[in-house]
Amino acid sequence: MAEFDFDLFVIGAGSGGVRAGRMAAAMGVRVGMAEDRYLGGTCVNVGCVPKKLFVYGSHFSEEFENAAGFGWTVGKSSFDWPTLRDNKTKEIERLNGIYRNMLVNSGVNLLDGRARIVGPNSVEVSGKEYSAERILIATGGWPYVPEFPGNEHVISSNEVFYLDQFPKRAIVVGGGYIAVEFAGIFAGLGAETSLIYRGDLFLRGFDQEVREFTAAEVAKKNISLRFNNNIEKIEKQADGSLLAHLTDGSTLEADTIMYATGRVPNVMDLGLENISVEQKSNGAIVVNDQFQTAEPSVYAIGDVIDRVQLTPVALAEGMALVRNLYAGKNQQVDYDLIATAVFCQPNIGTVGLSEEKSRELYDNVDVYKSTFRAMKHTISGSDEKTFMKMLVDRDSDKVLGVHMVGPDAGEIIQGIAVALKAGATKAVFDSTIGIHPTAAEEFVTMREPAS
Repeated sequence: MAEFDFDLFVIGAGSGGVRAGRMAAAMGVRVGMAEDRYLGGTCVNVGCVPKKLFVYGSHFSEEFENAAGFGWTVGKSSFDWPTLRDNKTKEIERLNGIYRNMLVNSGVNLLDGRARIVGPNSVEVSGKEYSAERILIATGGWPYVPEFPGNEHVISSNEVFYLDQFPKRAIVVGGGYIAVEFAGIFAGLGAETSLIYRGDLFLRGFDQEVREFTAAEVAKKNISLRFNNNIEKIEKQADGSLLAHLTDGSTLEADTIMYATGRVPNVMDLGLENISVEQKSNGAIVVNDQFQTAEPSVYAIGDVIDRVQLTPVALAEGMALVRNLYAGKNQQVDYDLIATAVFCQPNIGTVGLSEEKSRELYDNVDVYKSTFRAMKHTISGSDEKTFMKMLVDRDSDKVLGVHMVGPDAGEIIQGIAVALKAGATKAVFDSTIGIHPTAAEEFVTMREPAS
């Protein structure tokens, strides 16, 4: 048997790679890991964590307004971008340190540098070659910005967390959750904000009614929604501002233009040409149910395989891989009923099937829904509404999907995801006594289907 420098070499210290590396090392596996940019990956550095901190920060402007209805007089307020930006950065640096300590303390040999695969059992980092019995690619995704005149003037989600100055006018281009979330962040922090999307409605793939309701609520937040539109070119003006020429013939001026037009697998300069790996048209690495590529010694997990681009999914894939390789298990990742949230304002939380998909798969679907003003807003003066929806298979009484648009939707839907995973029926929801007064109790008091 050949002697290798490592039993497992992990390329990428993001959520999936770190989890796989730590678990393997704890089992006595000799693990090497290389990361050249973000220790902790996209989620910790330029994704979920800093984004949600910005969402929290952007919501205070509404809280100040809402306080008046509760008898509070809030004086003149102002927002200081460097304070939020730098406090966020300090927290991210703290997390980077925690990740480094966790890896080193678990026995992982952490290498700082770009790793390239030079053969089925060989990786090069900073000019030095290492041999490994198995190689795991966990390099995640990368923001995609299309080619067009002036695209060198735009930023992506990589740069938005470190802006020198906060813009007075911002344009966000895209229709996914990152675009919708950052439109809310910019607007909440005081920027005159426009969201441009080439389709007729953002958040494709979500329940249609959820999309429509969210658009109506987002429009209340001083965000100009420009659907069925796009940017043809961008010109930098003498004062440093940007002039965007739109496909409808109009122009928009902005200080910052952020593109959130999707993410692609981060496979550049990995040395994939040196091994027998199959890739999809977008570069995603093709793997089997055991996360093994066409090269038997090479595996891949997370966003780079482009199955479900969510941090908890990458974690689950990493754990399953290690248990199967080193603990004699035969664990499959269950991609069914994965709950997700969009931290726009108000939030979206969803698990299970949309109404459209439910009707496609089932003959008799009952739809339960409720729209109301949250108790807080009965005296806050805000006209923000909350929307809840439940899809039920009438023949089996099984709950197929649950959706919410409203404050803390993600927190509420996480608990409901457990119920759906356990196979809950509508009768189970009906027999559950609610917590009063909460918005969440609405999910156990819906009695009559709307359709």
